[in-house]
Amino acid sequence: MKRSLLIGGFGGQGVMVTGQLLCYCAAEETEDKQVTFFPSYGAEQRGGTANCYVIISDTAIGSPMVDYADELIVFNNPSLDKFEECVKPGGTIIINSSVVDKEPTRKDVKTVKIPAIEIALKLGSPKVQNLVMLGAYVGYTGLLDPEDVKRTAEKKLGGKRPEFIPLNNAAFDRGWEIGHAAAR
Repeated sequence: MKRSLLIGGFGGQGVMVTGQLLCYCAAEETEDKQVTFFPSYGAEQRGGTANCYVIISDTAIGSPMVDYADELIVFNNPSLDKFEECVKPGGTIIINSSVVDKEPTRKDVKTVKIPAIEIALKLGSPKVQNLVMLGAYVGYTGLLDPEDVKRTAEKKLGGKRPEFIPLNNAAFDRGWEIGHAAAR
């Protein structure tokens, strides 16, 4: 098994945290996974472009980048425009439909729409939109155990602000439900 993911959005949307949590979980919670994380930042800090490649595999990984990813998570329109062609035929584009207001042009990929900001706002904070998207990805792919991912998020994000752990878990769970339903 080898899965490649490209995540794209603006700085401040949690693009890097989403990729890092996947990698930390695969590396720390499983014994048989190899992982790579390759970030790319725009010149700006908040509001600039940000994307990362994540590869999770049962075997050694030769390069941290791929020409075509199995899945793409997009947090904004520019990322859809830029990275849509980087998905393998038969792959999946998971879209933050709260921000992305257009359809992919490709017909050879599956699209899963997640209203991440609306869900995050209903839960209490727009800052957890990335955890909604992370949950959707894990629910859709079944790549990692959801409890392992939540445990990893708690370790990595909850240390300084433990009061946010229930919110983070609720955001992840809601995304997971949508992603899991879309996979059927």
